[in-house]
This record gives sequence, structure tokens and C-alpha cells, in this order.
Amino acid sequence: MHIDYPYHFDSLGRTAEATGDDHIRDLIEEVLFTSPGERVNRPAFGSGLLQLVFAPMDDALAATVQMSVQGALQHWLGDLIRVEGVRVESEESTLRVQVQYTVLRTQERRTSQFSRGV
Repeated sequence: MHIDYPYHFDSLGRTAEATGDDHIRDLIEEVLFTSPGERVNRPAFGSGLLQLVFAPMDDALAATVQMSVQGALQHWLGDLIRVEGVRVESEESTLRVQVQYTVLRTQERRTSQFSRGV
């Protein structure tokens, strides 16, 4: 078992745990919504996605964001998943991200959606 992200307590007051599949989803969320420079010992960790919340999203920026997010996921989680596709949408002050990936350990294809408002 792994510690659940974001950190919280379960109904018994203990540190909440996540299963293997949930843990991978949690790791993807960490990479997506961590800004480079935010982690002291890993200053390059993250995708920089949150810096684009208020940026006007046109086709060129959307393509650039999708490629950089896909690259960050592959760089940091490439030993756990194979990223098949990323779709990023910005609406007012909310980012929506859809990630299609294959879990390398089980070869299971998954699609996870994430959103973050500011």
C-alpha cells in the first residue's frame, strides 16, 4: 500500500492509503499540478501547468501545453506508465486535463481526468 495523495486521514484517524492503481493516478496528479521549483530537492519536478490557468488558450498554446505535459509525465513516470495522449482545456479559472495511459506493470489502458481551479 502507498500513502494517498493529497495527504489525509482515513475514517479511523490513520494515514489514508491508496492501492497500486490509485497510487499511479495520484502520481500523475502530482506531476501535473506541481510547478517546477516547488520541490526543494527536485527543482525540475512538475509540469508547470498551473502557470497557464489564466493564459488565453488558442490552438498553438494548447498543442504546446499538451506536448510539455506529456513530456513531463513520460520523464517522471516513464518507468510506471506509457502516456498515450493528453488533452488540456482551460475554462475561466479552471484547468481540465485528461490523460490516457497504459500501466506498464499490467498493460492495462486507463483514462483519468483531473481538474484544478484557482
